[in-house]
Order: sequence, then C-alpha cells, then structure tokens
Amino acid sequence: MKPTNTRDPQYYRKVVDCAWACPAHTPVPEYIRLIAEQRYTEAYVINWQSNVFPGVLGRTCDRPCEVACRRGRVEKDPVAICRLKRVAADLKQDFARFLPSIPAKKNGKKIALIGAGPVSLTVARDLMPLGYEIDLYDKEYSAGGFMKSQIPAFRLPLNVLNEEVNYILEMGVNCYFGEEVRSLKWILDKDYDAVFIGTGAPRGRDLDVPGRQEAEENIHIGIDWLSKVAFGHTDSIGKKVVVLGGGNTAMDCCRTARRLGGAEVHVVVRSGFGEMKASPWEKEDSIAEDIDIINYHVPKEFVLTDGKLSGVLFERVEKKYDGNGKRLLIPTGEPDVLIACDDVLVAVGQENSFPWIERDIGLNFDRWGLPVLNEETMQSSIENVFFGGDAAFGPKNIIWAVAHGHQAAISIDLFCEGLALDQRPEIGTNLVSQKMGLHQWSYENDISNDARYIVPAEAKELTLKDMKLEVELGYDAQLAFQEAERCLNCDIQTEFNASLCIECDGCVDICPTKSITFTENRDSEAELRCSLNAPAENIEQGLFVSELLKTKNIMVKDEDVCLHCGLCAERCPTGAWDMQKLIVDLAYAGDSCQK
Repeated sequence: MKPTNTRDPQYYRKVVDCAWACPAHTPVPEYIRLIAEQRYTEAYVINWQSNVFPGVLGRTCDRPCEVACRRGRVEKDPVAICRLKRVAADLKQDFARFLPSIPAKKNGKKIALIGAGPVSLTVARDLMPLGYEIDLYDKEYSAGGFMKSQIPAFRLPLNVLNEEVNYILEMGVNCYFGEEVRSLKWILDKDYDAVFIGTGAPRGRDLDVPGRQEAEENIHIGIDWLSKVAFGHTDSIGKKVVVLGGGNTAMDCCRTARRLGGAEVHVVVRSGFGEMKASPWEKEDSIAEDIDIINYHVPKEFVLTDGKLSGVLFERVEKKYDGNGKRLLIPTGEPDVLIACDDVLVAVGQENSFPWIERDIGLNFDRWGLPVLNEETMQSSIENVFFGGDAAFGPKNIIWAVAHGHQAAISIDLFCEGLALDQRPEIGTNLVSQKMGLHQWSYENDISNDARYIVPAEAKELTLKDMKLEVELGYDAQLAFQEAERCLNCDIQTEFNASLCIECDGCVDICPTKSITFTENRDSEAELRCSLNAPAENIEQGLFVSELLKTKNIMVKDEDVCLHCGLCAERCPTGAWDMQKLIVDLAYAGDSCQK
C-alpha cells in the first residue's frame, strides 16, 4: 500500500462525514462549536453562506448529515445537527451587517428566474452580489414556493420563512409575482442572457381506482390541498379522514387534517412501516398526534353511499421477493378492509409538469418528462436555459434544491462570461494546528457521553387547536450547549509525521476505539483492512496509511472509527501526532480561478 495523500483536498473533506453528506457541504462542526461558545450570529452566517435558509432547514431538513454523523457510530443517536442549526437562527442578533454588498452599477447581464422557490432564490442570492440584474417570476403573489405552500405553519412559521426569503428579495430582485409564465418562448424572446427554471414538481399523482370520479368532491390531491390550506382557501375537513401515501407530504396532510377537524385520521400505506419514505421523526410526530398508520394495504375502491364518499376498500398484501431479489406485494387472501371516511387525501407522489414549455423550441425531455440536463452544470439542450431543484431531477428536500442553486449560479456566471462550464471553481482547503502547548488544544476535546437531548415541544392539547402554533419549541441556550458538546469535532484531523515516530505504541494503548495499528505493509487494501487491531469493514471510509517508519512498518489509522479525541497526540512523546483543523473554502459563483 502506498502512503495516503492527505494533501489531496478531498481526503479530509470526506472524513468530515456530516459536511460531506450535506448536499450544500455546510461546515457542521465549525458552526456547532460557535453555538457552544454562544456565538450564534457567526454560526448563522456560516450556515447562511452554504445552505441559505438556516431557520427553514433547522426545522424541515431531511438531515442527511445526521445519518452520516460519527456520533451515531458510537452511540444510539447522532448529534441533533438540524435542530442546532435552528438554534443559530433563533438566537442570532443583527445579521444584516453580514449581508453581501450589492454593486450600484450592474454588470450588464440580465437573468430570468422562473419559480420563486428555494432553488431560484439560491441562484438569485449567489448572482446578485456579482452585479446581475434578476427578474423573478412566480404565479403566486409571494415568494417561497413549496416552502410556503406545502410545509404547514405548525412546522415552519411564516415569519421565519419570510425573514430568510426577504434577505434575498431585498438585495434588489425584480419580482413579478402573480404572473404565471405560460410560454418559454415568450421568456426567450425577451433576450435574457440566461434563463433558470426552478418550478418544482407541482403536480401531485392521482389514483385510477374505481369510484374515483364519482367521489371526486371529497378526494383531494395532497399537495394541492396543503396549498389551499396555506393560502386560506380551505379551513375544514371531515371528521373521518384517510390519507393515502407514506411520504413526508402524507405526514403533513394527516397532521394538518387533525387541526382542521379530523377526529379520526388514518394513514394507509402499501409498503411496510420501515419502507415508508417519510422521515422517521415525521412518522413519530404523526403517531404522537393520535394518527393511525396502517401498512400493507392497497386501495381497491372508493366506496359511495347515496352518491357520497363513505369509505375506502383496501386489499391486504404482504412483502415477498422474486428470484432476482425484486420486492413484490402479494395479496394475502384475507378479507378486504373497509375504512370509513368523509374525505381522502391522496399523497402518493409528485410529478414534474411543463405544459408551458413548447416542445418545438429545442428543449429535450426524457421519457419521464424531465429535461435532459448536464447533471453537473444544470445546462439544458438550449445553451442559455438551466434547471434546478425538483424541476430538474424530481422531488427532493430543500437542501438539495439549495445545492442545485449554487451549481446553477456557477454555470450561469461562467456562461455569461463566455467561459467553459466544465471548468468549475476549485474548493480550497487548509490545515491549521490546534496546539496551544504540547498537550493543549484550542478546542474542547473532551468526549461527552450524554445521550441526545430531546427538543422541547408545545402541549398537544394546544397545538391541535391552532394551525399556526409551532409544535417544536427548539433548544434554549443551555440545551443547545449540552447538545453541541456531543459533537466529536470531526473537522479537527489527526495528522501524523512518520519521521518523528519512535513506535512506542503509546497512541495504540490510549486509543479508545483501536483505530491505530502499527503493522507490516500489505499488497492490497483488502488484506490490510483485515489485519488491523479492529478490522476496517466500512470501505466507504478511507485508511490513513503512513510513510515507512524506521522499522519498515507502517502506521494505519481507520478513519471510520476515529473519534478525533486527540488522545493520541496528547500521549505521543515526540509530537508525531498533531490535531489540525480542516478549513474548507467552498466554491460559489464568481470564484472561478479562470477569472
């Protein structure tokens, strides 16, 4: 095995699992340390630069960072990264002074953004400081997109959303609200330098089940119904409600139905509970509000009594696998189940819808109706038309839309400058020693053994009566500090200098996870992984292989189980180990080295 090239900018970035897993690559450990120091505004600034909507995402993010969190490998629960993001938003002071300055003189380039959701707003946020003139179109009379229309106020208060949206609009975006774009050709004829389409996935899937048309008055498409509730067009529902679907939209539908009069609300899903697409915490919150989740039931018929919907008939199924490992849902043969209801909310998925894009203007679509794009640059078959968010690749979480927006802004900037879109700006990295003495560090490296702290919640008796009363109260300063202390500081890297090592094995003895091994070199990585003190079974995480030592052995550290506690560096008598903070300079529009 050759020595690991730790100078490769990507090597240590991958070791910071939470930040690497985040689509926007937010520097998670850095802002968590700032929260522990009660520097909430600075923590918010770091978040705002990368994920644009910290207050929104601190309440609604799908939390890919927490799935990757190193704390979850040594304890039951990861650090509450998402809810700590909310702390930065809730407890920040004056943030306006950190907003980028907008040039008084524009650069002469004009961009059209179609749709005022998170992806378009991210593009605007990144391009406005570069002097672009931005025209933003949306059929609604305010910005926010599905963040406003499909996320209930008891999860995301309107004032939190409006605050972060307005940071962007007040940069000087030209807003054309209430103006639905009905023709891409009409937009292209306006001679914009570039057009960005971020219209989301606005069409909810329907079900072709007997009785659907006859019971149409009481069967509602989930995302449309949530939108009507959000904008005040719907304020009630029947006493008995069936929600079809197992995703987060279904969870929002059932919880909203409880607040609008649904006394008996059933979520019925064709898959198993563990296979539901809804986030685990969304399912937990729904169950806590007395909502029944029924699995392995497939809708068979909408039943009417005297011409009005009275229930849904379901077939019971079970999960089996064919010879190729494909999952099948097979009828059990048990009697069908009739669930009585007054209304049905259909939340079985969303689709893209582009009826306003002419099919004869050179824009290519695939067989699923999605635009054919370069996945890195977001460029379509029309060179000055770009896509992002759900409109580009189908429904995902807000954080993915933000990541797409950053990349699309880079592409638009390069395109308008006449530069190659594949020559993306490079992400910079640097390592800085944390030494304040031979065995003292500039960061808190004690490992807390505390379990994850529960986020306080408002009483159910109150929240079910008030559509706008936020359920989660968020961490206060004390709880935030205690939760922040659970972070293992994965961006503080263990850097090893082979020339200083005397192979005393002090680091091996003190390592709490047996992540360090001194051994003979091996011909293959697979062989080396099996010969360590603790076999390195996670091949997704790298091995740190040192230069040859004086004995011709090598030092191998398994990055997967290292806790970044610094005990190896404290124990080392020669200073061969050092704790060095990884500083990552993320790339945004305007950062291209070509300029």
